[in-house]
Amino acid sequence: MEKFVVTFARGFGTGGKEIASKLAKELGINCYENRILTLASQMSGLDEQLFQEVNEKIRQNGGFASFLRGLPRSKSYIARNEKFVSDDTLFEYQRKIIENLADTESCVIVGKCADYVLKGRNNVVSVYIEAPRAFCVQRTMEHMGVTEEVAVATIEHTDKFRADYYEYYTHGNYWTNPINYDITLNSEKVGIDNCVKVIKNLLEIKGLI
Repeated sequence: MEKFVVTFARGFGTGGKEIASKLAKELGINCYENRILTLASQMSGLDEQLFQEVNEKIRQNGGFASFLRGLPRSKSYIARNEKFVSDDTLFEYQRKIIENLADTESCVIVGKCADYVLKGRNNVVSVYIEAPRAFCVQRTMEHMGVTEEVAVATIEHTDKFRADYYEYYTHGNYWTNPINYDITLNSEKVGIDNCVKVIKNLLEIKGLI
């Protein structure tokens, strides 16, 4: 079977990360999110000669996947309260990692403009998860153990960060544009588990699983 990638973009509190993780588990493939940023951050701090040595070793060992699997996975919500500040070098490393993953294994990739980085590939399915604000607020309160006020502020800050990030690195596209994605799902109306089923059905329709 051909290698395939499912990319996820999601509003904060929608359950998008949970959907991505469940999908990967059911398909028996890896789910990558913040480990990509961690590895890209480590690599962008290397001088050119050291980077070339690391890059060659990674190439010889079959790609970035084994390095990423050795990094700890984040089990908690990661909220963005800071303003978006561009870092083109860091994004370039992330792009290389994402492209290498797509070349070497079937996987799920959350965020990081992966849908844009991998656009045009026939073996990629891009998903956007959204939900009404009240649902996201309630879910954030439960999962983070915070007040409604904090939940609202966290969602607003994080979604603004993601929107600005996406617009900058896609050269003016906007994050919530449904045209960017193969499918957009409302996680409140469809349900977390049913979102997983729908995405698996789409993969079957496209002949990827």
